[in-house]
Amino acid sequence: MSTSRAWTLAAAALAVWFCWSSPLIGAQDITDPVEVTALSAIRKSLIDPNKNLSNWNRGDPCTSNWTGVLCYNKTLDDGYLHVWELQLLNLNLSGTLSPELGRLSYLQILDFMWNKISGSIPKEIGNIQSLVLLLLNGNQLTGPLPEELGYLPNLDRIQIDQNHISGPLPKSFANLNKTRHFHMNNNSISGPIPSELSTLPKLVHLLLDNNNLSGYLPEELSKTPNLLILQLDNNNFDGSTIPASYGDMSKLLKLSLRNCSLQGPIPDLSRIPNLGYLDLSSNQLNESIPPNKLSENITTIDLSNNDLTGTIPTNFSDLPLLQLLSIANNSLTGSVPSTIWQSRTLNGTERFTVDLENNMLSNISGSSNLPPNITVWLQGNPLCLNANFVQFCGSQSVNVNDTQIPPNSTADCLLQSCPFPFEYSPTSPVPCFCAAPLLIGYRLKSPGFSDFRPYEITFEEYLSTGLHLFLYQLYIDSFTWEEGPRLRMDLKFFPVYDSNDNKSNVFNTSEVRRILSMFTGWLIPDSDIFGPYELLGITLLDPYQSVIITSSKSGVSKGALAGIILGTIAGAITLSACISLLILRVRLKDHHAISKRRQVSKSSIKIDGVRSFTYGEMAMATKNFDTSSEVGQGGYGKVYKGILADGTVVAIKRAQEGSLQGEKEFLTEIELLSRLHHRNLVSLIGYCEEDYEQMLVYEFISNGTLRDNLSAKYKDPLGFPMRLRVALGSAKGILYLHTEADPPIFHRDIKATNILLDSRFNAKVADFGLSRLAPVPDMEGTVPAHVSTVVKGTPGYLDPEYFLTHKLTDKSDVYSLGVVFLELLTGMQPISHGKNIVREVNIAYQSGTIFSVIDGRMGSYPSECVEKFVNLALKCCQEETDARPSMAEVVRELENIWVRMPESHTKTVEAIDDEPGKAETPSSSSSVTKNPYVSSDVSGSDLVSGVIPTIMPR
Repeated sequence: MSTSRAWTLAAAALAVWFCWSSPLIGAQDITDPVEVTALSAIRKSLIDPNKNLSNWNRGDPCTSNWTGVLCYNKTLDDGYLHVWELQLLNLNLSGTLSPELGRLSYLQILDFMWNKISGSIPKEIGNIQSLVLLLLNGNQLTGPLPEELGYLPNLDRIQIDQNHISGPLPKSFANLNKTRHFHMNNNSISGPIPSELSTLPKLVHLLLDNNNLSGYLPEELSKTPNLLILQLDNNNFDGSTIPASYGDMSKLLKLSLRNCSLQGPIPDLSRIPNLGYLDLSSNQLNESIPPNKLSENITTIDLSNNDLTGTIPTNFSDLPLLQLLSIANNSLTGSVPSTIWQSRTLNGTERFTVDLENNMLSNISGSSNLPPNITVWLQGNPLCLNANFVQFCGSQSVNVNDTQIPPNSTADCLLQSCPFPFEYSPTSPVPCFCAAPLLIGYRLKSPGFSDFRPYEITFEEYLSTGLHLFLYQLYIDSFTWEEGPRLRMDLKFFPVYDSNDNKSNVFNTSEVRRILSMFTGWLIPDSDIFGPYELLGITLLDPYQSVIITSSKSGVSKGALAGIILGTIAGAITLSACISLLILRVRLKDHHAISKRRQVSKSSIKIDGVRSFTYGEMAMATKNFDTSSEVGQGGYGKVYKGILADGTVVAIKRAQEGSLQGEKEFLTEIELLSRLHHRNLVSLIGYCEEDYEQMLVYEFISNGTLRDNLSAKYKDPLGFPMRLRVALGSAKGILYLHTEADPPIFHRDIKATNILLDSRFNAKVADFGLSRLAPVPDMEGTVPAHVSTVVKGTPGYLDPEYFLTHKLTDKSDVYSLGVVFLELLTGMQPISHGKNIVREVNIAYQSGTIFSVIDGRMGSYPSECVEKFVNLALKCCQEETDARPSMAEVVRELENIWVRMPESHTKTVEAIDDEPGKAETPSSSSSVTKNPYVSSDVSGSDLVSGVIPTIMPR
């Protein structure tokens, strides 16, 4: 090493040591020893697989910037520094919460959101008199709520939702006079709602949905002075009525009592001046609908699935913001007043849906013309016998508002001019402004609408104003409705363009800290229409990692939010120099690990047609592997939907710890998969291998697994022709593996969840994680009949002879595919309630009652073709290997069955392929007569495609 380089490193090390060991807050300041001891105990009770808390054993907590430990910027009267916040959100922590938390006497924010922490909530937290935010949602906590939490005099927000909390609501919570937010949904809380909660003077949001509450609805809640949202869905107030006094809740914005076993009449709610959302569906409410008009602010009225009688009142007319009116599945009679929808004039983004299905309505009064953007459903009413109303009587289609990704407005910008992690701001007033965004996972927990699109601009104005940003700095990358209903968003924040500053394409450090502190401290004002929000995750890419002290691959990207709030409070404290040197210290510390990653990457073999991705690219594509990106999970790990920097939508299968292969084996598998090119097989497009990470990257497919498409939740079930087509495509893909892949392959895990359907419902066999190479000829040219191997696969699909002898053959795949055929025919699971599908179908076939087990959801079918298909499936599932057909024989027989299909049954399937770009449901109709599904031979060669199909692994 040269002398100058040695001096440079020495000077850097000295400076780093100075910043690391010298207090950033004061020259002699140290943390209260009681709190240091408490933090050590807290660390011991946690399991930290990603080593996010690795610096908790170095230096002083406050002056050494322990991950997530944020302190006051000066000593108090006792001469010590004190912990102000514990920000440990989304760090993949497990273990338990230590009772020593109660010794952090000056703590204001306790944040363990989105981890995997189990055990009970320590009662000692009730000792923290200064606590303002108690944020424990999204963990695996159990046990009852401690009574002691009811004596926190400064608590503003308690979030324990999405845990497994049980037991009753403590009556002591009536003492929480400063608490505004009670978020306790999605637990197992039982017993009645304490009427004492009605005395809480500041309470605005009471979210107790999805628990085991019972008893009655307290009439006293109507006296809660400032209550805005009362959300109690999916509890069991068996026999209880909705108190009439709830009509006097003058400030209420949202009342949601869905599926609560409520009886009796609907109270008159017309006196609530700003009521915007009403859901009383799926109860046993009876009598007629109150005739008085509801608030003009209302967007959603759902009274479906009750026992309501009488006629539809005219009070649903002239509600200017109404998006959804559902009174389906009741016993309403008389005429439907068309003024409900004729009075509405909608703009381009507004939609209005009226669902009155399955009542006893006999007529439509007034004009039956439908204005644009209005949908009316009347199926299941006597009026549908009248030809004049047939337009209202079709079956409902899938809600297109479930997910939305905004269009790309930067298509004309040159991608190579804006390299990752920078990207073009879609909303910038300057064209093709290339900048580094902040990525925020965000969710509205109880929105006051059913359709977000008309409120999208209003939301952007609300959030950008609340964050003190320009409107164009915010971009909604996507939004998705989730159960609740809740609205999940992926947000991007871009810096302000400044032509005089060549660094304006990156936020400065203080601005990053300010923005993030607004989210983590719940400093953005609440909105009446958007309701309470929650932070799901933060991704900080390369330009912003200097904000972070430690390194991590999950949660808040590359570490926790250490120093963010501190930087905001300290204001003008000159941290930048020390932070830069602290980062240098971390980088020097991690140099060996980084070098190791690079060495792995450099030593990886190059495979034609397969891309090598970095971990950073994968994290960016999946919003840092956010749970909202998950589309599946198997024994190997999780599968995420991702979007690459060039806009390609992909499926990323990420190995979990414990399932990692050696580098050689991993790359061998990639090389093997890269050789498979067939339109009925998934196609690998890339991989990522860095230290402790292995990922396979496929293109994404939208129609999911065959198992999903056979389940009862799908409104448009697959018809028999489509099922036969799926069977034929699957068989041809497997035939290619057995006979034309080089070298041939036994799949070993064929099942309905490993057969995927693309936008045209073409079958694609997926997941080769258990596949084995077929035996090769020995020295004398003889090919062994089997491979001896440990039994692996999925119960219900396993070849019984392979299970007994450990001899894997091509006929093992035939057996598994035969089980899939039986699923296609019956809709049944392979094993359900102790019954095996092969045995059940065999019994029905031998007794002559085979059509009794055929899936009624697939509509009409030619019985001769179904019988032949059943016969083939049962041959595939013979216990003796030799009794099963070969895969070539399976393909040939399926093609013979297809040829026998009447044209009236096959034209619908053929129409899907005949219209380019059109992804229809299998029930669509068309008059196309060609038959493209029968090949000239059974090798499968004719189906080899140069086009990589879109795919999604399980």
